[in-house]
Amino acid sequence: MNDKIPLPEVAEAAFSIGAVVRHRIFDFRGVVFDIDPVFANSEEWYQSIPETVRPAKDQPFYHLFAENAENSYIAYVSQQNLLPDHKQGPINHPGINAVFEGWNGDQYQLKRLMRQ
Repeated sequence: MNDKIPLPEVAEAAFSIGAVVRHRIFDFRGVVFDIDPVFANSEEWYQSIPETVRPAKDQPFYHLFAENAENSYIAYVSQQNLLPDHKQGPINHPGINAVFEGWNGDQYQLKRLMRQ
């Protein structure tokens, strides 16, 4: 069985790389460092999400440098579960400096080497 999600003709991402977002349900924030046009993680990961909050697969999914009150980590989140959050200021994740060169007060600026 082919379980790949077909790519839409046009995938419209609500957030760009460098955008600061927060999760709609869970208490964490993050900065977008990569975007998948549709779900591209394992089926095991997807099934581990409680069915009552499991997102649709045919939407953009975002890789985030995420943080909550206790930890910094990498998160993979559906577009439907994210809200803009730049007004709360920058994120303090240790991975940010590897990809971004700075915070402009609204979002992170991608390092020049990463833009090629």
